[in-house]
Amino acid sequence: MADIPLHVISENSASERRVTPSWSITQLKRKLEPVTGIPPSSQRISLKTTSKETIAVEAADEDTTILSSFPLSAYAELHIIDTRPAGSKLNLNDTSGVEKYVMPPDEYEKKSDSVLAWKKAEKLGRFNPDAPSLEKAKVDAFEAEIRGRGIEVGKRCRVGGDDSRRGEIKYVGEVKEIPGSLGAWVGVHLDEPVGKNDGSIGGTRYWGTESALKHGVFVRPERVEVGEWPVLNDLEDMEEI
Repeated sequence: MADIPLHVISENSASERRVTPSWSITQLKRKLEPVTGIPPSSQRISLKTTSKETIAVEAADEDTTILSSFPLSAYAELHIIDTRPAGSKLNLNDTSGVEKYVMPPDEYEKKSDSVLAWKKAEKLGRFNPDAPSLEKAKVDAFEAEIRGRGIEVGKRCRVGGDDSRRGEIKYVGEVKEIPGSLGAWVGVHLDEPVGKNDGSIGGTRYWGTESALKHGVFVRPERVEVGEWPVLNDLEDMEEI
């Protein structure tokens, strides 16, 4: 008989395998051990047919009972249960005790099929001969934006053209805690607690003291509009009662 494809399912694995009907149950169990990690003596096998019937794959003499004795059909499910006590089972999903290989930097440098090799070939990032001048141009552009907009610590402003996000500039400069933060940022203490932080970021405090209210926000200079923006009074338009 031709081999039959079955879905082999255990606690730690699931895969499609071809099974030979002339195998004995003992042979099947031996072949399943490297697939499931369960020793033959601890395997309890059941066959779930395409009609959803579940049949135990067992016999009094498993050395001579062959698989063609069972209603095998293509893509039926073969379920393998590990009968060992929980303390005796190997946790194949736990990789905490597995020593992880880390390639030495000098060996990685020699590889021709790595991301590093590709960056070198394409002259990207630090391998771009123009990178230093491009970075300087970006920093200079931020500084020009700050000067042009009159951004200074202590001045009133609003953020992003949003009239409800008014506040006071508390910091102007680099914020290394923000990924890709080349160039200056503007730290604003908003009048209302609608910000992203309390004046600190990544464990570094740039102004104020620790607070549960988030009045702080860091934005690029082009989003800051300096002006005599008074604190909004939500009650000023209410009639007297």
